[in-house]
Amino acid sequence: MAKNVDSELQEQFEEVEHELLERWPETKMDPTLARVRALTELLGDPQKAYPVIHITGTNGKTSTARMIETLLRELNLRTGRFTSPHLESMNERITLDGAPIPIRRFVEVYEDIRPYVDIVDGSQEFPLSFFEVITGMAFAAFADAPVDVAVLEVGLGGTWDCTNVADGQVAVITPIGVDHAHILGDTPALIASEKAGIIKEDALVILAEQPLEAAEVILRRAGEVHATVAREGLEYGVVERQQAVGGQLVTIKGLVGQYTDVFLPLYGAHMAHNAATALAAVEAFLGVGRGGTALDPDVVREAFAKVTSPGRLEVVRRGPTVILDATHNPAGARATAQALADDFTFEHLVGVLGMMRDKDVAGILEALEPVLNEVVITQNTTERAMPAAVLAELATEIFGAERVHLATRLDDAIDLAIGLAEQAIPAGTSSGAGVIVTGSVVTAGQARTLLVRDRAERVEDRHSFEDVQFEDSEKEDFDDRDLDLFGDRDREGDQDREGDRSGDQDRDGNRSGDRDDSHDDFSDEEYGGDDR
Repeated sequence: MAKNVDSELQEQFEEVEHELLERWPETKMDPTLARVRALTELLGDPQKAYPVIHITGTNGKTSTARMIETLLRELNLRTGRFTSPHLESMNERITLDGAPIPIRRFVEVYEDIRPYVDIVDGSQEFPLSFFEVITGMAFAAFADAPVDVAVLEVGLGGTWDCTNVADGQVAVITPIGVDHAHILGDTPALIASEKAGIIKEDALVILAEQPLEAAEVILRRAGEVHATVAREGLEYGVVERQQAVGGQLVTIKGLVGQYTDVFLPLYGAHMAHNAATALAAVEAFLGVGRGGTALDPDVVREAFAKVTSPGRLEVVRRGPTVILDATHNPAGARATAQALADDFTFEHLVGVLGMMRDKDVAGILEALEPVLNEVVITQNTTERAMPAAVLAELATEIFGAERVHLATRLDDAIDLAIGLAEQAIPAGTSSGAGVIVTGSVVTAGQARTLLVRDRAERVEDRHSFEDVQFEDSEKEDFDDRDLDLFGDRDREGDQDREGDRSGDQDRDGNRSGDRDDSHDDFSDEEYGGDDR
């Protein structure tokens, strides 16, 4: 059981968070690797101290990274995993052996690299950004551990993402769709050309199912750098999947042979495909198909049975069922809607929707409309959040006024949705009603903080904070960022977000402007405005 975290340590951690978030934020970008290369060179190029599995794509990156990590750990390899954004706490981004680094270690790593950060800040046209610094922290933490393999998820794109100073022995490309169009382009081919930048000379490429135009770009890049490609649906893939209690049972065709009766405690066909991609990535890393033997099927089954993916169709409550999902683009929303239709049997489903204003909001709403009986429109606390009143107007056009409710505060929205679900449970049925909170990584993360009260349960594997007792003492030691090219380094650009909120109403019809919000649990700084 975790002990109480020392208050002084917690204050130090929060100071580090604050200092990091004062830097050039994840919502702005200067497309160059010069600054992060300067930092890693001063650090001794820690990213070269271990082999790397590098992951890009539009959707499914974090879940695939977690599956790869879990399988590697089951094979007795020490792992480091770097993903973004975080759901609840910044240290979730950097994990060792499946657990977020303790906050004491997070502070130590920051203090260790700070002198080198200061040198780079003083020598470059612009200081290092938040994401560049935390990437350097991850590289250093993994080298110090040390790890046997690092699993790195790109923040945005590939070519200019600061994780790309690492050379992936295996490059994994999850499904590509249109997102971040103002940066990466508005077609799958344009986006694929940026993401294909992680494919390095002689690398092994695990290519999930793609639109034809995206696949052509990726295969061309692979040919240029003499990389070997394994394609989903040809060299590997999902052979069969069926519903099971608490998830699904899948049969996966690997690079060599098949793995049957693999229980995956996650929902949705997209998660089965993520699992196949993850399995192929580990096989490729270990040389399966190039002289190596197939993995032990029992080890594969043990590993996938342990996989978790917080905030991805995650059931956090029963009676009524409450699900959290971090979907934030139309492609992700379509996958979520399909999973809700296939893997759940709700008679009445209420959506709590809070989205970012720079996303394809209409596309997300249209994808979710067929599976939601009614929606409660809300907003998270970041500056990029679309005001609830504005989102409600858009939702009304798609759902109709009779299916749309408004509650500006997220906690009120969840309470209202649960009440609506309870009222709608049909008498004498077993399927009942449910609630899904979705529309943004940040919305899902803030809802998780509200709904999962026990910190030990909220943070994955219950190993987040320094004083957790680990079962294995030798192993002491969790959605792309929207970036404005060459944006102003100051953070004032989104201050007009809410404008006049006097017209917003809570669930009781009260003006939101009359409510005292001084005790909200969340801050813009805590989340940094990122969303994949």
